[in-house]
Amino acid sequence: MAAFEIRSWTSPDGLRLAYRVYEPENGGEGADAGEGEARLPVICLPGLTRNARDFEDLALHLAAGGRRVFCPDLRGRGESDYARDAMSYQPPVYVEDLAGLFEAEGITRFIAVGTSLGGILTMMMAATRPGLIAGAVLNDIGPVIDPVGLERIGGYVGQGRSYLTWMHAARGLHETMAEIYPDFAIGDWLRLAKRLMALGTGGRIAFDYDMNIAEPIDAAAKARDEAAQETGTAAPAADLWPLFKALSGVPLVVVHGALSDILSGETAQAMAAQHPDCELVTLPRVGHAPTLDEPEARAAIDRLLARLS
Repeated sequence: MAAFEIRSWTSPDGLRLAYRVYEPENGGEGADAGEGEARLPVICLPGLTRNARDFEDLALHLAAGGRRVFCPDLRGRGESDYARDAMSYQPPVYVEDLAGLFEAEGITRFIAVGTSLGGILTMMMAATRPGLIAGAVLNDIGPVIDPVGLERIGGYVGQGRSYLTWMHAARGLHETMAEIYPDFAIGDWLRLAKRLMALGTGGRIAFDYDMNIAEPIDAAAKARDEAAQETGTAAPAADLWPLFKALSGVPLVVVHGALSDILSGETAQAMAAQHPDCELVTLPRVGHAPTLDEPEARAAIDRLLARLS
């Protein structure tokens, strides 16, 4: 199996931000790359409360196939520093942070794999830096976000739950996420717990992110509620279709969990219909978000990468 190295870069506001680098087993050469030409790297961007470990199996798989894979921890997650200003936990800041990673590694073009928030960042980068993204995987995210899922996420982010043992943590995840992964066995829950959580300084196992990432979410919800009270109508959702359309020039895979409360089947179908080069993969009996270890998702990612040198 390919090994990984943990490296870091510095954000504009002085945070140490960490990332994993998985080096290709064959030096990056292969049948779909020109002679002496390295393949495009892959950058995996995690969801709101997740981190670089979320992609460890996918990254090993892609590195074994000859790709360099970069898996960053966004500020406040995993091995990265927590922000001094909690209101900096917002997508435009994450995009600005990532520009430092690209500069540090000399990356001028890459294939993006974005889960949930990571997919939003992918769309934002496509809109603000044309040509940067050569291909993309949007994992259970799109230009319309189901308010049911947003409410669910708002109800658990920043709650600070902790557990005595890994088995307690696995059972805790099962209690709260059984509808998302109805076919998981206890070994799957343990594996997920070790991706999402870490052993804290107090000896208890806790989610591996700064609980203060909830502050901008809570502030935005409060502002929407106040505006609704003043106007008597709910504030319209942000229009993300222009961001999605910025990906129209690159090959795209949309992975959709059939049980998702974030990406509806209707929106997923609309994305596929409006993008000229999109493969839609809907995974049965999976909610938000697919792990990307599912065989159907893995095969679609492989097909996408086979097209891109």
